[in-house]
Amino acid sequence: MAWYDTQTEWAEEHTYNDPAITTPALQAWLLEMEQTFPNMNGPNVTNDHTSAYETDYSIGRVVIYAAFSWSLTEEANETAHRLAQKHQVGFWDPSFEGPILLPKNGELRPMEEVDKQNLDLKKPWWKLW
Repeated sequence: MAWYDTQTEWAEEHTYNDPAITTPALQAWLLEMEQTFPNMNGPNVTNDHTSAYETDYSIGRVVIYAAFSWSLTEEANETAHRLAQKHQVGFWDPSFEGPILLPKNGELRPMEEVDKQNLDLKKPWWKLW
């Protein structure tokens, strides 16, 4: 998970609550997510800080990390996954074991199926070939 580890160092030189710095597809995903899971920070902040649906989004150039209320995990994952497919952006839930999903031909597929050229995705960490 080198890519994820790099992204979550939050080392980009900008605030992480401005949707303008991310890609148009991620911006569209975020706008739709905020309809159900309102943003607790940034320009679209909600004033209702008592709602379990209020969500903390960290917005990078190529990633949006969303911290949902634990009680809404299933609904949040279903919504995020459905909107990721709609807007053709990747999806991964770091809270659970599961594949990183990337868009391919209108569907979300495991990263290994999408990027067959990258051998580092297929070999065990201990193999040197």
